[in-house]
Amino acid sequence: MTAGGGRPPGEPRRVAYLYLLPAFAVYAAFLLYPIGRAVHLSLFEWDGLSLGRWVGLSNYAAIVADEGLRAAFAHALVLVGFYALAPLVIGLTLAAILNHAKVRGLGFFRTVVFLPQVVAMVVVAVAWRRVYAPDGTLNGLLNALGLDWLTRGWLGDYTFALPAVGVVGTWFETGLVTVLLLAGMSRIPMELYEAARLDGAGAVKEFFAVTLPSVRGEIAVALTLTVIAALRTFDLVYITTRGGPGDSTSVPSYEVYHRAFQLGQVGSAAAIGVTLTVVIFAISFVINRLADRGVS
Repeated sequence: MTAGGGRPPGEPRRVAYLYLLPAFAVYAAFLLYPIGRAVHLSLFEWDGLSLGRWVGLSNYAAIVADEGLRAAFAHALVLVGFYALAPLVIGLTLAAILNHAKVRGLGFFRTVVFLPQVVAMVVVAVAWRRVYAPDGTLNGLLNALGLDWLTRGWLGDYTFALPAVGVVGTWFETGLVTVLLLAGMSRIPMELYEAARLDGAGAVKEFFAVTLPSVRGEIAVALTLTVIAALRTFDLVYITTRGGPGDSTSVPSYEVYHRAFQLGQVGSAAAIGVTLTVVIFAISFVINRLADRGVS
């Protein structure tokens, strides 16, 4: 029986909304309003100083029609392979080995692997720019191994500049993915592995039958974080290549900066930013839906 003539116990629902109001106000002020403002600006041709001119969806149509902008989004998708897929494969392998192997100092190893995540990307970019320099560490190592025919200005090469940037992303994200997957694997009951061995499963079959399904949630989290990092990468590209050589490493986030602050095309930059936000949301939504479907 409820108190107060049929009213459920506790505070009325409107009181609960009052508790949520401060957090929602902060969320709206620092996220919803800027997104709405960006959408509004994307409908204008504006240089940031003079009076803007309404152009409707023309800025969005230009994203489809402009070959350079299409290439920038294609480059971002290429970086997803380096930032998300490659770290996932490497992280799964490392985590599976470490989870079963008797490794001394596992906590120290986790700390070392995770270390790139606590270093500012600007510092990482400066360090790797030196590694890739014509007289840098990588070319020096190749010369020492007698592979001088492979040396080149990696960040100035039209073919290798984007993969070179992507390798930095792989190095940066692998530690995060490995630690996430190790945490998930450590919670798998040993009884599942014992049952798989009794059924005659080897190490590979055990991995696909027990380990992989058990860390599906961690995989979804890792993919979501790394895909977002790949699609919104800016500082690494800005420090290492400035989108060059030519436009071979240009990505949407860099195009937002370039058009807004260097070309004075604020409306176009806002349209790119809004489109990138939609793409990130769509990919993250698909990843989490697939993960939920797999769990269920």
